[in-house]
Amino acid sequence: MSVPSSMLLPIGYRSRSATTADAHAVHRLVTACEYELYGRAVTGSDRIAADLSLPGLKLKSDTVLVPDSAGGLAGWGWVKGRRATVHVHPDHRGRGLGSSLLAWAEARARQLGSNSLAQTVSDSDHAAGALLRSSGYRRLVTEWLLEIAMPVEPEVPEPQGGITVRLFRPGDEQAAYQVTEDAFDEWQQRRKTYAEWARHTVERATFAPAASPVAFAGDQMVGAVLSLDVPGNDEGYVERVAVRRDHRNRGIARMLLQAAFHAFYRQGKQTCTLWTHSNTGALSLYERIGMTVQRSSTVYSKALTTG
Repeated sequence: MSVPSSMLLPIGYRSRSATTADAHAVHRLVTACEYELYGRAVTGSDRIAADLSLPGLKLKSDTVLVPDSAGGLAGWGWVKGRRATVHVHPDHRGRGLGSSLLAWAEARARQLGSNSLAQTVSDSDHAAGALLRSSGYRRLVTEWLLEIAMPVEPEVPEPQGGITVRLFRPGDEQAAYQVTEDAFDEWQQRRKTYAEWARHTVERATFAPAASPVAFAGDQMVGAVLSLDVPGNDEGYVERVAVRRDHRNRGIARMLLQAAFHAFYRQGKQTCTLWTHSNTGALSLYERIGMTVQRSSTVYSKALTTG
């Protein structure tokens, strides 16, 4: 496997690069971590498949797997630009594996020419947060998972001021990409390419057009809510919420969210969730429509030296 020569694993471990065929094994590792933290799995297998097929991600050099003796995975990590993810199976913690994977991620990011590296860690994962802070990472933003209970059918406000709303249709992909990325440009560090954006939204197996309302002013899309419907999950999930800057403060986001909640309710869902973070300034909007914070994560960032 192609990894930095400086990567030193604890005794008894070996490593290799990931392939797309490893998506199931990685998903089992990730969900094992989630069961320990939350008591249930929260990441769908299609999310792992999307991560492993991101445009520009070179699996041979940008990913690392650490197999265990039972045919599963003890740990894994990937690096793309200034972002990284590292997971260590609960049965393999306390052996220095997390430190080794973190060192690998930083070395790979330097090779890629990045001057910083960021990782997102659940605030319930105290050991991971402590490792990052002791390794020189600082808190960058807070992320919140919000949930709304739907014991009765949600009401959907009527569109006002020439706005029309309908569900997502084939052919809406480029307009939805433009609306969401324009909105996210205000806080995200890097604009996604269409291919990268699509892999995590409209091309996912769980993308739910029937719960993804879009808003138009004339023939121009000015708002979008893009949702996922994970099989076996009794919750609806909103992946993206965006309204074009010149159409904000008109109740469009609230209307689109209520329409998504309504669609999920009609499908038998009793709750709906979404993530937001402190740079978006949207937390108060979600709280006003009845959503409550269920848990939080922190994005940690570290400046990388070239020495």
